[in-house]
Amino acid sequence: MGRVSSSDDPSPRGAPADSPGANLPALRGHNAALVLGLLRAAGEEGVSRRELAARTGLTPQAVSKITARLRTEGLVAEAGRRASTGGKPATVLRLVPGARHAAGLHLERDELTAVLADLTGRAVAVRRAPLAFEAGAEPVLTTVEREVAALLAQAGGPPVLGVGVACPGPLDHTAGVLHRVTGAPQWDGFPLRDALAERLGLPAVLDKDTNAAALGLERDRPAGAGSFGYLHLGTGLGAGLVLDGSLYRGPRTGAGEFGHQTVQLDGPRCGCGRRGCIEALCLAAVARGDLPGAAQALGVGAANLVELLDIDEVLLGGRTVLEQPGAFLDGVGRALTDLARTRDGGGPGARSAVPVALARGGARTVADGAAELVLAPLFGGRPGLTPR
Repeated sequence: MGRVSSSDDPSPRGAPADSPGANLPALRGHNAALVLGLLRAAGEEGVSRRELAARTGLTPQAVSKITARLRTEGLVAEAGRRASTGGKPATVLRLVPGARHAAGLHLERDELTAVLADLTGRAVAVRRAPLAFEAGAEPVLTTVEREVAALLAQAGGPPVLGVGVACPGPLDHTAGVLHRVTGAPQWDGFPLRDALAERLGLPAVLDKDTNAAALGLERDRPAGAGSFGYLHLGTGLGAGLVLDGSLYRGPRTGAGEFGHQTVQLDGPRCGCGRRGCIEALCLAAVARGDLPGAAQALGVGAANLVELLDIDEVLLGGRTVLEQPGAFLDGVGRALTDLARTRDGGGPGARSAVPVALARGGARTVADGAAELVLAPLFGGRPGLTPR
């Protein structure tokens, strides 16, 4: 499969050779991930070994050893030399984007979107196919197996690290098991991650669609950009949360079940069995052609989220939003403006409203994020790839 080895990376600068855990493979893998993360961020411009040592805190000897191995594995290449400012010109290194790839799958209730991404996260191949998610496991597995094979063939059969799978929740990210998905209770307890890994012959990782999207969106945000909530309105409604730079799943992958907060006690029955959920209100308004009403309901939920978590930005996505983005941006923006005005009384020291914007990526936001579930650990990200 061409996965990166974690052996032979030296310890960080200042770690005594006899310190507990100084030479564990996990630490050595961490050091390589630090280097790869900086090379990914540098892009085509590249970065020198001296700069890598300064930014990671590793010794120059450690960086040289790590980069030599990464070059042997084809992940890193020379990108020329920097102009000398005195002394020997520094050799610049860059990531080789096509050295490895990751597949990202977005399993919606009625459609599969599959992407193949290089090491930078850029999609090099994309496929879409109808999907009957509520029909159960076997037809879904068959469709995914067929489309992933076609995706890899379309890209010429490149080396693939694994497959990230994003689908509606609730689910257990750690165990790779689905729970009682709204409208599809037959999936409850199904080990989707392991079943797909077996069918595809690839390591796999499973997460909620909104979590995958939020992880992908966080990748390109500048350092210090703050926390955000990604609200996804398609055939359902959910949220992905990035708090203080990290994707927040909750201890049971239960965070982000945004659509099932009750906002109207005597409201319409929701597919989850309760009444007055924001998801039910939004989808009912969309079904009757009342986009302002759907946007208002979504705005109420967004304002609740801002009040609860004090996030810095709200991002919107999902096919329903993308069909009429202006209506939803206006409705949610109005709710967040009203919240700011009410909270601070509109005085001279009042804070501005939390901004709302469309998430980048359009219809591929979730699938791109699913590929990032696989790529992130290679570059020091927190999500883990669970092998078969």
